[in-house]
Amino acid sequence: MSHNFFSHALTGLGVLVAGSAISLSPATAVTFGQQEVDQSRFIAVAAPVGTQFHQLLVIEQISDARPCWETSGSNPVVVEPLLVNFDFTGICGRSVDSNGYSLRIDGEDLGLQYSLRVRRRDNDLVLVAAPSRSGQEEIEIGRANGFTQGFAKLRLDPGWRFTKRSFEDRVLGHIYLTRETGDLPFPDVAGDIYLAEIREAVSLGFIAGFSEDNTFRPRSPLTREQLVSMILESLTTIPNLNVQLPTQTSSNPYPDVAASRWSAAKIQFARQNQIVSGYEDGSFRPTQTVTRAEMMAVLRRTAEYVKTRQGRDTTLAQTQTPASFTDTSTHWAADVIRQMSGYCGVASALNEQGQAFAPNQSALRNYAAAATLRMLNCVKNPES
Repeated sequence: MSHNFFSHALTGLGVLVAGSAISLSPATAVTFGQQEVDQSRFIAVAAPVGTQFHQLLVIEQISDARPCWETSGSNPVVVEPLLVNFDFTGICGRSVDSNGYSLRIDGEDLGLQYSLRVRRRDNDLVLVAAPSRSGQEEIEIGRANGFTQGFAKLRLDPGWRFTKRSFEDRVLGHIYLTRETGDLPFPDVAGDIYLAEIREAVSLGFIAGFSEDNTFRPRSPLTREQLVSMILESLTTIPNLNVQLPTQTSSNPYPDVAASRWSAAKIQFARQNQIVSGYEDGSFRPTQTVTRAEMMAVLRRTAEYVKTRQGRDTTLAQTQTPASFTDTSTHWAADVIRQMSGYCGVASALNEQGQAFAPNQSALRNYAAAATLRMLNCVKNPES
């Protein structure tokens, strides 16, 4: 199949609507609206660009004269863009770049702040809104749930939908990837698979966002000292545990953690209570990224610490059948990961998909919040 139809960019001096153009002066501030559409007549596609990359293609079925695409298979769903085989004028619509689609959240057109891109992540194709400003997190919008070098359907995450741009009483051709955040704690967790758990974790107060830009940065990795701080703060939410976290220490908990460091007192507390340990060379490496396996080890020790404080048996009762991950059998933390997968699902597959745990990958903030919350809820249960 030829993929060269993506090279023909659509250009124009105005916004084309039903055969007429609306001329917009560059100096004129225009507020666009949005029009709801039939979702079944649109499809988001990861379209190949060369052999290494994909870009977003949105196809619209305008009339029923001929089908504009067909699909087959699963994980990912393969798309056949039939519109390349005939003159699709008046039958199909296609949008291949920011002239044809953009991001819209809570009624605001964010086309200048974010660009829509397809990323390859962990053998998956992920549709994201990439910020134009450095330091901001990408917003996940959808996934193919698998990888192919060809065309793949991008399934929009819950809460996302297609709408069309409108101006006064006319519907324009521009397509929005749209959602309303409602009671979202942060705009960049829209569509995150751990959204519900992030919301609860933030509500409990053991993890927070970044006040400078009101983001959560769900896919940012967690450092070892950040993990200690988050987990110890979570202990203060357990009724009747009465944990008093220290705010300062007079000695260095580790040679590379000065007593004056912001995390020193918490690291000292965690070390004294066998929640964390250092490396063989005596260091703690507070700013080093923590792995998913290391996080499971710390969460297990945390649960055991809570049960010890409460005078309970420290055995972590299995509440569900442990997962059989495909990549942990020879890992140093294999037993810990398996145990924590059976303990209220604290250990779960990477991105909650497939059977791989990815023990050596960095623990991201979204999963760290979710896993800590699961541990908390489990340890609060007298039966577990």
